Amino acid sequence: MENLFSSIVAKQAGISSEHPLARVLTGRGNIIELTQRTYDAALRPEPTGGLTHAERAALACRIAQLNNDNSLAAHFEDMIQFSENIKLISDITDTGFKGGDDPRIRAIIRHTDLVTTLPRAATDADICALRSVGVADEDIVRLSELIAFVSYLVRVLAGLRLMAAVA
Repeated sequence: MENLFSSIVAKQAGISSEHPLARVLTGRGNIIELTQRTYDAALRPEPTGGLTHAERAALACRIAQLNNDNSLAAHFEDMIQFSENIKLISDITDTGFKGGDDPRIRAIIRHTDLVTTLPRAATDADICALRSVGVADEDIVRLSELIAFVSYLVRVLAGLRLMAAVA
């Protein structure tokens, strides 16, 4: 697995190894390690459960785009590897795509978009909608973890980019 600090956080925030913030982040190794573990669990777990690695990467790309972080979205898009249904996986990254004829993907995208952009509006009915198309409770939790993690990463990067700009 790639190292989150060097490959994503520092690169995405524009923090080189010589930047003053690099030392600060290195001093927070425990947070970086925990974030790395969460990254691995959210995006590359084994076993995958009902969300493939490609679906997770596509949804993460979508979440980053919905948060206007195109650089992070590109990182997640690069994680999408060959998939049986690469057209559908690529479509998921398009925030204008609502799921087409696939009720499972429609429900997952609807839930992802809702919780990403307007989390307070999510209700029990939204969970029921996922269940009604066969999304298992464990996968609903996994989806929620993915949404939460990518949203966290977007906010961490936004803060670091601001700090890097004034350092």
